[in-house]
Amino acid sequence: MVVALQQTLVVPLLPDFPVILGVSAEDSSWLVTATLLSAAIFTPVISRMADMYGKRKMLILALAVMTAGSLVAAIGGSFGSLIAGRAMQGFASSLIPVGISVLRDELPKEKVASAVALMSATLGIGSALGMPMSGLLYNAYGWESLFWVSAALGLVFLVGVLLLVKESKITTPGRFDIAGALVLSVLLTAALLAISKGASWGWTSPLTLGLFALSLALLAGWIPLQLRVNQPMIDLRTAVKRPVLLTNVSSFFLCVAMFVNMLITTQQLQIPEQTGYGFGLSVLVAGLAMVPSGLAMVALSGAAGAMLNRWGGKPTIIFGGAIMALTYIARVFLDDAVWQIIVGATLVNVGVAFSYAAMPTLIMSAVPITETASANGVNALIRSLGTTVASALTGLILATMVVEYNGVPLPSLNAMHLSFWLAALAAIIGIGIALFIPSSSPVPKIETDVEETMVHGRVIMTPRPGTQQPAIVTFVREDGVPGDWARTDHEGQFSAVLPGPGRYVVVANAAGWVPSSHLVTFSEGITEHDIDLHHMLSLSGVVASGETVVAGALVSLSAGAGDFIAATHTDDLGGYTLDLPPVGTYVLTAASPQTETAASVKVILRARTERVDIELPA
Repeated sequence: MVVALQQTLVVPLLPDFPVILGVSAEDSSWLVTATLLSAAIFTPVISRMADMYGKRKMLILALAVMTAGSLVAAIGGSFGSLIAGRAMQGFASSLIPVGISVLRDELPKEKVASAVALMSATLGIGSALGMPMSGLLYNAYGWESLFWVSAALGLVFLVGVLLLVKESKITTPGRFDIAGALVLSVLLTAALLAISKGASWGWTSPLTLGLFALSLALLAGWIPLQLRVNQPMIDLRTAVKRPVLLTNVSSFFLCVAMFVNMLITTQQLQIPEQTGYGFGLSVLVAGLAMVPSGLAMVALSGAAGAMLNRWGGKPTIIFGGAIMALTYIARVFLDDAVWQIIVGATLVNVGVAFSYAAMPTLIMSAVPITETASANGVNALIRSLGTTVASALTGLILATMVVEYNGVPLPSLNAMHLSFWLAALAAIIGIGIALFIPSSSPVPKIETDVEETMVHGRVIMTPRPGTQQPAIVTFVREDGVPGDWARTDHEGQFSAVLPGPGRYVVVANAAGWVPSSHLVTFSEGITEHDIDLHHMLSLSGVVASGETVVAGALVSLSAGAGDFIAATHTDDLGGYTLDLPPVGTYVLTAASPQTETAASVKVILRARTERVDIELPA
């Protein structure tokens, strides 16, 4: 709820801030942009630090910075201090992904879905209460009171975390990727500034195009950097896994759809009644009209959690998206009365309740437990990008499709209808992408009074200790309950979290190596366990001519299309060994310089060690 309040805190006052602060309307919009930028930049950073250094520490840090920012805004009394304070308030956005990962660490597995749904629902109630609360405080005590209340709430929650939240034992040792974080921060700043300010600066202006070009150039350099460093800011190999990638892309479109509701509904209610399609409500009353939609999200959080436990994240996110799409289509035709607007906004938030509950659940089910905070942080970043794009597109529509009322341009009814069609289309695209998310298994029953076991270790590739391939390590308890999985870093190190002590099947697999599997009994607490990979996958055989082996023969392997793959020479016994290439059809050739003979065979190689002997002509 605190997160949503920071987003909507100043929105009702934006028309008044130019007069209060003596700045232009364009300048006052930075009170929203500053929070948006800092939230996008620091959410993935703090989420990654939470996985590495402790989730409780990062909750305290985010709340402390947010509270300090509220005090700076309340006391400063200048436009500059307000911008600085609003930027510091953006740190609060990291509370959601880090808080969700705390729920996963501390609650029984069957209760996580409902708790995540409730936390996601607080975004709705926070947004719904933010606007009327801001109006009431401003009218009664002045604009500074908004930030004093925000500081007080931040202090209350900070004390609550200090007293009630214990530090999770689940951390990932390593070195924080400072370079990756800095490049990502500049990249996001450039991209979000271009998107959010493109309409006012001009979409084809040198500044807007330059920022887009800068963000693309930084992205081109940031991706290989993340693939190269040992502990990346964002694990791109995990991010492109099908469940994670599709969930994030679906989240983007569903968040575009969600944000249109927040942008359009209050404007629709506040437009003068004389236009024929507005209702002339005050800012306060229009804000109060949004409260039912926020309450609906909280009321349905239990149902969303039950659906997640029963059917999984995929049906839940599709169900929520379908409600949004159908409601937006209905809102195009049903806008004759205030109650229709309120019901429409409420039904959209019903869909949001189910979709938002499913997003982090789908992410957490597809990533290692040691990466839940950072993975949810990336999802939160994707959602933030979705709301930014929605704001830019909707703002463009509302600014270009206008009607005149007493000399003032107002968004036309057609502009609002087009925005609803846009939101419905975004929801339908989100549903279409979600259809391809792999279905998740039902939540297994696990003892709720057993403490999880942390495993640290290293995969050692024995034949070639100087070469380290990325490996995947998976754990399955002997009764079939899934444990965790982990990807090794460039030094072969990994961390995993198991659902309690016991006997587990441990499997390590790396490209080009024979998998290793064994049974291991893990005790409570933190355990060290290394794994050896002893055998590389290879292509081997003997080159002979009749009954005689051929020593020193050249053996070469080429792809079916003619590309050279590898070559070696036979030993004194005529034997050869090549590293096994990817699955496919190849041509294997042997040639003897002594006898000036050669022979080729076509081979179909699979992901297993193969033996192919070659017979040279006598």
